[in-house]
Amino acid sequence: MTDTLAPVLNPSPLLHRPGAVAGEGVDAAVAWHYGDPVREQRLLVEGMAAVDLSHRAVVTVTGVDRLSWLHSITTQHLKELAPRTSVESLVLSPKGHVEHALHVVDDGETTWITAEPGTGPALSAWLRSMQFMLRVETTERTADFAVVGEPIGHEGADGEPPAWRDPWPTVTPGSVSYAAVPDDEHPALGRAWRELIVPRDQLDATVGDRPLAGTWALEALRIAAWRPRLGFETDHRTIPHEVDWLRTAVHLTKGCYRGQETVARVHNLGRPPRRLVMLHLDGSGHLLPGVGSDLLDGERRVGHLTSVGRHHELGPIGLGLVKRSLPVETELVVDGISAAQEVVVRP
Repeated sequence: MTDTLAPVLNPSPLLHRPGAVAGEGVDAAVAWHYGDPVREQRLLVEGMAAVDLSHRAVVTVTGVDRLSWLHSITTQHLKELAPRTSVESLVLSPKGHVEHALHVVDDGETTWITAEPGTGPALSAWLRSMQFMLRVETTERTADFAVVGEPIGHEGADGEPPAWRDPWPTVTPGSVSYAAVPDDEHPALGRAWRELIVPRDQLDATVGDRPLAGTWALEALRIAAWRPRLGFETDHRTIPHEVDWLRTAVHLTKGCYRGQETVARVHNLGRPPRRLVMLHLDGSGHLLPGVGSDLLDGERRVGHLTSVGRHHELGPIGLGLVKRSLPVETELVVDGISAAQEVVVRP
């Protein structure tokens, strides 16, 4: 995890729920688990639990030019985005490196964006710097609104608060898959997930008496779904191709945006220098390797661990970035623990 994503300092009121244990790092403001992370994972898979994501950044954009403007500065086709249609978009550096991951939904008057915890001020400041003379207004709303994660696979309905439905793993229009498996064999096929954006003072009432799951459960399911997360699967030189993020977040033919030249050049003329892998870790010990630890082929460093968790069925698993040239059959070692590769991004 990169240190550019600072944790939110104010803890969630849901940390007062029975059994709640606070997370660490960027997820410190919400619960890691509520006493039984394995059961919490099963409840998420069954569609019964909710996850406190109230530490996620919330930014709104209003004004008649909002969609065409966001279309011009991010990676996704947003110009004719219909109300209550969810999309994912990225902000890239001029050299094509991932800087922000945006969960975007428009309600017909306001574009709602949620982003990684702690990124709200930087994201809103960058957006304002790009406004020029356009009729848009960007507002950082994290203090006013909170996010609740739900295992629900449909868009928000009229009368509901703004809701962003995760498109992963669907290959969205204008995009392409870099995965090593066909779309109908993707491990996240059928995955249902959305983020409900509610006034912060209504967070407790929105969750109600539903069972709660913590970030331990959510992260384990994310890893098993091969789903990249900003600040975990990304560093200062990550391009979207390396982690299969073109699948949901990049429209390849929509026109120019910052970083577009790198995206097009790598897609049309080459391959990304690194590739995402899923790692099945030896579970004979009690400890998990540390995120950021070196992935070793013998004594040679070939990559690093980006995420790690304990899955209720798969056991200890992780995601990692390795050199593209690494043979797919190579068994790796991380912090002294054996790690078998499962290819995510094809080499």
